[in-house]
Amino acid sequence: MQPYELSLAAAADAIRARRLSPVELVDSVLDRIEEVEPHLGAYVTVTAEQARRAASEAEHEAVHGRYRGPLHGIPMGLKDLIDVGGMATTASSRVRADHRATADSTVAARLNAAGAVLIGKTHTHEFAFGLTTPQTRNAWDRGRVAGGSSGGSAVAVASGTATFALGTDTGGSIRVPAALNGVVGLKPTYGLVPRHGVTSLSWSLDHVGPITRTVEDAALVLTALAGHDPRDPASLSVPATDYRPGAGTEDLTGLRIGLPRTYYFDNVDPRVETAVRHAIGQLETLGARLVEVDIPMTRYIQATQWGLMVPEAGAYHENSLRTVPELYQEDVRILLEASELMSAGDYVRAQRARTLMRAEWTRLLDQVDVIAAPSVPIPAVGADEATVSWPDGTVEGVSDAYVRLSAPANITGVPALTVPVGHDSVGMPIGMQLLGRPLGEPTLLRVGHAYEQTQPARKLATVA
Repeated sequence: MQPYELSLAAAADAIRARRLSPVELVDSVLDRIEEVEPHLGAYVTVTAEQARRAASEAEHEAVHGRYRGPLHGIPMGLKDLIDVGGMATTASSRVRADHRATADSTVAARLNAAGAVLIGKTHTHEFAFGLTTPQTRNAWDRGRVAGGSSGGSAVAVASGTATFALGTDTGGSIRVPAALNGVVGLKPTYGLVPRHGVTSLSWSLDHVGPITRTVEDAALVLTALAGHDPRDPASLSVPATDYRPGAGTEDLTGLRIGLPRTYYFDNVDPRVETAVRHAIGQLETLGARLVEVDIPMTRYIQATQWGLMVPEAGAYHENSLRTVPELYQEDVRILLEASELMSAGDYVRAQRARTLMRAEWTRLLDQVDVIAAPSVPIPAVGADEATVSWPDGTVEGVSDAYVRLSAPANITGVPALTVPVGHDSVGMPIGMQLLGRPLGEPTLLRVGHAYEQTQPARKLATVA
């Protein structure tokens, strides 16, 4: 096994035991980038020389007993919405081509303090306003979409060109590409991870979180990220927590898993439904009790998501949309222009619907500890496909299909984790989504980790 193939936890154990040096690990990842990046387009920029210097410094520290923890010397990618002082933050847009960050974002600073090594900035669907990331190819099939908007981060992790990466999630933008590329993605509770220094799409829906190869890896990264920052008005004041699942957490006896009767299995590819239901069955064999539940206010979910996101995005982009509209990609420009057609009343009604939805989800999550459902209704579609057709005659836009099952967690702010649960008949990954109570990340990670322990070790994507 090459160093770039190691999970974060395995690489951390090897570095701590001095069986692997940060320099060897970073060099292996950079060699992997040289091999596959021309085929995938995961990165906006690769910071090779900076990464080698940081790896050398991390190795020097390790040799002299200054080990910073499990992220020490670990190569990471950051979505190109996340500021790193002195580097460009382009949001994969010509609008921000000349923008250079003057200081680190909170999350970049925390990862740097933990010893992680920046490999580069990963592509996003322009300004995170889309679910496909068209400039990036799926790690398992270059003819299919990577998912978005954190497509570059998910493809980098799935292909071995980063050991872990950060994404952002406004309507599913961590979980969708993670599911479509066969890796783990965590959208934390709203406010748990600070967003200071992260380019916004929609202030009231934006989250920052990790994309990793295993659930344990996601827990390690979340431990470094979580915590209050007064510069983010939504940031929660919570005690420091070690999110890593402990020994013996594989026994789920007594845990109540919510199995949706409505919404989450409506208009879902049969291959996805079969794989997810099989995975839920595995949780039952570990001792969990399945409880059927009804998802509340389903008819309002997508209208509420768009009713919040579009006006907030329009407000953020108001000046540049009026001065340099030609610099936006057409799909993003049209969505931003649509914000001009939405009234204040529309936005207020969406806010009211969210308040009601949060209350209903609180009642729902009093009945169960975790809800288990598909992450996305269909595996990665072809890059040229614009719609999805369902057996009942419904025709759905690709972005609408991908956001449909992920939006509830953004509207309500509850944490959500996607875990790979297999592949379809042509080898494309399928993901299961676990949703929990606010600040219920320890339970989500425990359940995801327990499921993972029942499965063979996952391999990286085979990049043809």
